[in-house]
Amino acid sequence: MEPILFFDGICGLCNGFVDWLVRVDRRGVYRVATLQGETAARLLPTRDRQALESVVLRAAEGEVLRGSAAVLRVLRDLGGVWSVLGRLGGIAPASVRDSLYGWVARRRYAFSGRRDTCRLPTPEERSRFLP
Repeated sequence: MEPILFFDGICGLCNGFVDWLVRVDRRGVYRVATLQGETAARLLPTRDRQALESVVLRAAEGEVLRGSAAVLRVLRDLGGVWSVLGRLGGIAPASVRDSLYGWVARRRYAFSGRRDTCRLPTPEERSRFLP
């Protein structure tokens, strides 16, 4: 099973994270899909699809991670300096990480705006994006 990162397709901050992920994930490990899309409707429970304040990671082994745990797993999986940052971030207690993540998530539209539509992949990225 391939890991899939689900994100809020109309959030500028979320789209920025996905842009970054597609650029640095040179091995092409991660696929991405919007929480508003068909793949999310098929694979995620309703509560995850409706709670747009969190990225959701369906890891390769089937584990589902949300919020800061999902971001830290992605960083660790990328290897190199990103892996080190992911491991360092994991030192902080989950309650602290999740509080900070939640604070940013609640203000994400103020920080980076909203899009009218979900992000469309470029032709080169198309294989990484799921409907």
